[in-house]
Amino acid sequence: MTTFDDSLVPLLGQKTADALETGLGLTTVGDLLRHYPRRYDERGKLTEISGLELGEHVTVQARVKSARLKNMRARRGEMLDAVITDGTSELHLVFFGRGSRKVERELLPNTKAMFAGKVGVFNGKLQLAHPDYEIIDGLTDTDDEGGAAAASKFADAFIPVYPAAQGIQSWNVAKCVEQVLAVWDGVEEDPLPEELRESEGLITLEKALRDIHRPDGWPAVTVAQQRLKWDEALAVQLALAQRRHSATARPASACPRVAGRVADAFDARLPFKLTAGQQAVGDRIAEDLSGTQPMNRLLQGEVGSGKTMVALRAMLQVVDSGRQSAMLAPTEVLAAQHARSLRELLGDLGQAGELGGAEHATRVTLLTGSMPAAQRKKALLEIMTGEAGIVVGTHALIQDKVAFADLGLVVVDEQHRFGVEQRAALSARPGTAVPHVLVMTATPIPRTVAMTVYGDLEVSALRELPGGRSPIKTSVVPTAEKPQWLDRAWQRIHEEVGKGHQVYVVCPRIGDGEDEDGKPPKEKGDPDKRPPLAVVDVANRLAAGPLKGLRIDILHGRLAPDDKDAVMRAFAANEVQVLVATTVVEVGVNVPNATVMVIMDADRFGVSQLHQLRGRVGRGSAPGLCLLVSEMPGASATMQRLRAVESTLDGFELAQLDLELRREGDILGAAQSGTRSGLKMLSLLRDEDTIEAARVVAQEIVERDPDLGAHPGLATLLAGVLDEERADYLEKT
Repeated sequence: MTTFDDSLVPLLGQKTADALETGLGLTTVGDLLRHYPRRYDERGKLTEISGLELGEHVTVQARVKSARLKNMRARRGEMLDAVITDGTSELHLVFFGRGSRKVERELLPNTKAMFAGKVGVFNGKLQLAHPDYEIIDGLTDTDDEGGAAAASKFADAFIPVYPAAQGIQSWNVAKCVEQVLAVWDGVEEDPLPEELRESEGLITLEKALRDIHRPDGWPAVTVAQQRLKWDEALAVQLALAQRRHSATARPASACPRVAGRVADAFDARLPFKLTAGQQAVGDRIAEDLSGTQPMNRLLQGEVGSGKTMVALRAMLQVVDSGRQSAMLAPTEVLAAQHARSLRELLGDLGQAGELGGAEHATRVTLLTGSMPAAQRKKALLEIMTGEAGIVVGTHALIQDKVAFADLGLVVVDEQHRFGVEQRAALSARPGTAVPHVLVMTATPIPRTVAMTVYGDLEVSALRELPGGRSPIKTSVVPTAEKPQWLDRAWQRIHEEVGKGHQVYVVCPRIGDGEDEDGKPPKEKGDPDKRPPLAVVDVANRLAAGPLKGLRIDILHGRLAPDDKDAVMRAFAANEVQVLVATTVVEVGVNVPNATVMVIMDADRFGVSQLHQLRGRVGRGSAPGLCLLVSEMPGASATMQRLRAVESTLDGFELAQLDLELRREGDILGAAQSGTRSGLKMLSLLRDEDTIEAARVVAQEIVERDPDLGAHPGLATLLAGVLDEERADYLEKT
């Protein structure tokens, strides 16, 4: 019998099995059969070229427009320059060396073929260098070349296009799947209970797997996809339902509001009126904190919507009840700024035990990993004795040696930048009660992501911006097509500085050969692309060139903490006019006088990150301007993404776009763990109904059978879709 767990080696041979493992991480029959087609091309229907993404490994069906040999300029020899088209857009191909003549004979004008390779750019045009290709014109079952399997595959009306990699192309995967399906004995026991399949109108797993790879029409594809989506949705929701079930085992400490203490005094002093959203969310959080059911709430809101004010009012309620609050920030720069701004907001209400402190007051204590020993010792003592009602810090807060007197609330700022392991370590400390948890993010999160990733977190949103925020205009600066626009950008900076305003220039890299986490850029980037622009290089170039005469300084994550703090203080005081920085300024840095942000190599940042970055300007009375500088071709998908950011300030709209552009599996921690995606079929963007239905079913099953002991098939399904690491990720999120 050939089963899911069998190795691919005896079925496909060592060489092919090694290629599948090296390129795609596929080692067993089950791995290969769960490696679903990315899409289906109908024979003769050309692939849309305009949507290709730079750096992506693609497989396209296209028609050859031209192919001609020419001598290379830089060295001896010939090269073939070919152009393929889908009828509206074009893609260039280049082949070097002796094999070019053979390619020229095969890629005749009007020939249709499948081409596979990594999308690059040359002279502002998208191209594939040395792509693999398979001609599909005129191929029949009787052709000898390429073998019968290849012939039958490409003679079919449907051509499944698989995720591929260097050394193993889509058509190679298709041939392997065909060989395996011919000897596979099917599924011994379907993991979904029969009554569930009947109630949801789902086909068996075996039929779904056979039809997803070898469909006889679009209806078969749709039905197979629906079944496989259910498997993934139910596995995720079962894991989350188990997590919700276990979360009730330990209660939280009740932290009801106490009248006449710090929280009331703070509210009475507020120099502005809370927005309706801040008031409503604050009331809901206050209610959550008053109970013993652990609060797990996600607070999302646009940059500048007032999330920190909501969090501070919650922390003061906990302080008034005699317990402590901890605020976790992703960087030391942000932690220090949070501590400073909280102290400023509280005034004498944050000076407990100090001369001039209010009658009812608390203390804000900062703890970071690089503090001098004496300061650190003092901070640890304040935390342990309970003198520190509010503790602000980075991951240093979750080290074993940090002992809280009575931790009642954990506020996690900018969740997407803080590791789940670190959050879990703080919220799951041993003791009689678990702390309430408030997670804040300025990146709006689509509802399906909240249902799928954030488990039992209740979601609140702040959509309304407080008064006084100025509009932000965003413009793309396409340097490949209009290099003079960049010159104009530097002129604009001189104009803004002349008005007394300040400017950020953001770069993807530090510039001393390493990035923020100490790794060389080539480890994360594409070796075929030039290195990303760096803070140090750009700052030196600007100081000697277009911004000569302005006061320029740099900021990045690997500066010494005191140096970082000194730079930010100088910028806040307008002693620095242009701050060249990495994304360390992405969150929390608040300088109302900054009106312009120039983002270099903007194509190297995600949609939500660009939106987050531009929120640093326009925070005062003057309008803000964000310039997205990129040398990407105008027709590329990357440039279209930048145009989308240019066209709207609606973070919720951009969050949807970001989800469309990301691999769905990243959301389950695949990007963090480096492993393959756990969601291969389920779309968090398009399958809301399936996710919601699976959530209801999973909750009912887990309530009756928490450990799935009576549902061995579902336990197997859970283990198959969510490996231990990814399930652990969901548990801790």
